Amino acid sequence: MTDHGTKYLKAIALDIAEGYVSVNQLYLKPLNEQSLKSLYSIVMKVQAGIRAAPFPYSEIDLIRKRSLKLQRLYAALTVIKNTARERKYKW
Repeated sequence: MTDHGTKYLKAIALDIAEGYVSVNQLYLKPLNEQSLKSLYSIVMKVQAGIRAAPFPYSEIDLIRKRSLKLQRLYAALTVIKNTARERKYKW
């Protein structure tokens, strides 16, 4: 598969955070090494952006949503790393 643009990959990363996209090996199968690296770095940036946002101390629903987003992104990063390791990509 050809290299995807950063806007496309950022949209995917935001969809992962919202729970619209579930990342698994079948989903990552058509991605080449460069696309996988780009997706990994963009997911890291989205995760850092969520962590950098002010913490909603008094609103339990917002705390729960933030935690779920971070959990989904972390799980996606783990799947991407393991897929890259299985394909023997050097990062």
